[in-house]
Amino acid sequence: MNNYFRLTRYFTVTSLVAFGVVAATLMYFEQRQSSFFQEVQSNEAQMLSGIQSDFVTRADAVARRDLLAVNEQGNVNLTRLFSNALWASDLTPYFGEIDSVDFAPCRAMADGVDAQGKAGATPEKKACFKQVGEKLKALKSFAPLDARVREAMQGSTIFKIKVYDLSGITVYSTELAQVGEDKSGNGGWKSAARDGKAISELTFRDKFSALQGVVENRDLIASYLPVIEPGTQKIVGVFEVYADVTPFLGQIKATSGEFKQVAQANQTRLAEQAALNHLKVQNSSNQQLGIVAGLLALLYVVLLSIVRRAQTVIERQARESDATKQRLAQSEKMTSLGQMVAGVAHQLNTPLAFSKNNVLMSIQSLDQLEGAVHRQIRHSICRTEAVTESDTVMEPLDEERQARDLASAMLEVREAREMLSDVLMGMGQMNELVDNLRSFTRLDRAHTAEVNLNAALGSVCYIAKTVISTKITVEQAFQPLPAIKCNVSQLNQVFLNLINNAAQAIDGAGTITVATRADARHITVSVRDTGRGIPAEVLPHIFEAYFTTKPDGEGTGLGLAIARNIVEEHGGDIHVSSEVGVGSEFRVRLPIDKVT
Repeated sequence: MNNYFRLTRYFTVTSLVAFGVVAATLMYFEQRQSSFFQEVQSNEAQMLSGIQSDFVTRADAVARRDLLAVNEQGNVNLTRLFSNALWASDLTPYFGEIDSVDFAPCRAMADGVDAQGKAGATPEKKACFKQVGEKLKALKSFAPLDARVREAMQGSTIFKIKVYDLSGITVYSTELAQVGEDKSGNGGWKSAARDGKAISELTFRDKFSALQGVVENRDLIASYLPVIEPGTQKIVGVFEVYADVTPFLGQIKATSGEFKQVAQANQTRLAEQAALNHLKVQNSSNQQLGIVAGLLALLYVVLLSIVRRAQTVIERQARESDATKQRLAQSEKMTSLGQMVAGVAHQLNTPLAFSKNNVLMSIQSLDQLEGAVHRQIRHSICRTEAVTESDTVMEPLDEERQARDLASAMLEVREAREMLSDVLMGMGQMNELVDNLRSFTRLDRAHTAEVNLNAALGSVCYIAKTVISTKITVEQAFQPLPAIKCNVSQLNQVFLNLINNAAQAIDGAGTITVATRADARHITVSVRDTGRGIPAEVLPHIFEAYFTTKPDGEGTGLGLAIARNIVEEHGGDIHVSSEVGVGSEFRVRLPIDKVT
């Protein structure tokens, strides 16, 4: 009882401390989880805000790109329409007159470097091209072309039109001051004139000279478009068209602003939802802590009930310890028996061998003596017959007496030889007994070795016959078995115990059959008797330690428990079937590939 209360006290103190640590740890992790959840939500909100901002930016960029593409296509179509409408009536005569203007002297003038170190046309070269521009404007066909262009573009979104020849000279511009300028270094002109591709860009101008006059703060799309001679694929010049897209960009900016407002509203709702979710998480955490506290209390009650039963467990462990000690004692007994048998075998082998040799020599001597007596008897018989035929006077009674004496001696020699043969047979039985005892203990081998159980069972059956009633017959029904690795001494102990139990269950005469068989994975050894059988209420308990039906002092109840432990340590199992009044059968099954 002192152990019980000490165990309970120790358990109570230790468990309360442990549960307190667990509770504090859980609260700490719950707080960490709540903070982590809040941090995750904050990161998600920031990420969503970034995604929305990126979406707005991308939407604005896509809108600008689409606007540029649409207006560029519109400018291409407008240029083709403009070119087709003016080609025959205005452009062809004008391009014909341009050939009369010589640009070579101006183009031959060298460029200079300004104060910033940037290369460009010198003032003289610019003045030269300006004079060329004046010559172009003075051409007869220039004024009608300019009038037609301005008339065609009036009221449209086109702010300026410029025309370049294939050398990069501005041969026409709605801004007359730009006529005659050299734009051969312009990238847009190069792409349109050289590759025949349209190229556009979106620009913002604070001030811009347009058909409608000077305009301010306008978003323009400048497109460089190749001029194709109608009916051919020949590029004869380049158009530079400026289109006003300020209203469209205003709509794009307004749409972007709406997107930003929606994104801001979504972010506000997300923050509100995050706060609500955090509150829910806190409530859920508190509920979980309450549940965990209840489970810990329930666990404490369960563990306390287990501790209250610990005394029973301790007692059972004590009984198992006793069983283990009994088994060790039995093992030591078997070891002592094996050592004794080994010593006795060693002591008996020499005198048995010596005595056997002497008996064999005595039998040989008696065989020689019997032969000599037999020859002497034959000799005496022959003399008697010879004397009778020659009518020699002899004493017949002496000859007859001598023959009888020799015959009597011969009988005694034969009786002595037969007795010595019996002695020799007894010595053979003694040798067989010593060999079987040594084979039973197997002390001359390692604890684990490859053995054939048929040979081991043969020794066990021989030993069993010497200790059980002579009215009981031990039959062997062995099938061929493969060798297995096992502790054969322990298994011999199991099989001898089963045979002894079977013999004790037989009243009077009976039969014990020891049989073996093997399949692909197991070897089965069965011990079947014709005894009383085991009652159904006793059968489930026969392998329990200390269970016995024998009177006090005649059994410990450990034999079958130890046998089962040995078999299970070899990776096998043991089963029993019994019928009252018919007999019982114990079956030991061992794995073939099990290494103990």
